[in-house]
Amino acid sequence: MQATIPAGLDRKEAEVYLRLDPNRLPKHIAIIMDGNGRWAKRRHLPRVAGHRAGVASVRSTVETAARVKIPSLTLYAFSEENWKKRPKSEVDFLMGLLCRYLKQEVPTLNKNNIRLEYIGRLHELPPVVQKKMEEARQATSTNTGMVLTLALNYSARSEIVDAFRSIVDAAARNGGLDHMEIDEESVSRHLYTRHLPDPDLVIRTSGEMRLSNFLLWQLAYAEIYVTPTLWPEFRGVHLLEGIAEYQKRERRYGGLADHDHHHASKARS
Repeated sequence: MQATIPAGLDRKEAEVYLRLDPNRLPKHIAIIMDGNGRWAKRRHLPRVAGHRAGVASVRSTVETAARVKIPSLTLYAFSEENWKKRPKSEVDFLMGLLCRYLKQEVPTLNKNNIRLEYIGRLHELPPVVQKKMEEARQATSTNTGMVLTLALNYSARSEIVDAFRSIVDAAARNGGLDHMEIDEESVSRHLYTRHLPDPDLVIRTSGEMRLSNFLLWQLAYAEIYVTPTLWPEFRGVHLLEGIAEYQKRERRYGGLADHDHHHASKARS
């Protein structure tokens, strides 16, 4: 049976989409957007030109993900390390770019029924940026389609530290530390991502083989897809290619694959 192609996909995207099983799409895709600096350097442009070019990649990726009905997409926009290790001029540029993106994209997010959320130590961002973030969040808060989460001033280790602090605080307010129960479920409930399922697929652009302190707890069983494409050149079609690769893999969650299991039981009998 011919799959119906979602409205709005271009020809290349439609070609890849037809190779996908629409019933086995990832429920949550996380993307480490890497390569803006390298893209700019290859063109003898300042790094900030790479960040500016990367906005078009965000737009294309977000719209395609929403069109094919991915429930959740999380983008690693700005790490806590970026904040501390980049020159102030670059950080200021990124903050301005974020504010402009939020202002410009709200109509598109609403048109695509996308709800915007954020994770990270948001209280450390400049107040003017926090205000713009909250305005955009409010403006999309009644949308019921894809959840787009931007990781800003984010660090997975900080998130886990904050989760433990939050668990201890909750216990202290609720009858004392003797009542504190810590298990995987309670840790997950105190993470920034409590509104999301764990990612099934994490995509990293520009060929680097690192998780870079991104969603370390949540990515325990995620499939990892690394593409050499630099982020400013990444588009919706590349996202669909990542999903096609994901669908070729067998997800075991630490268990045996069916055929392995079959051989193992035959060997025992």
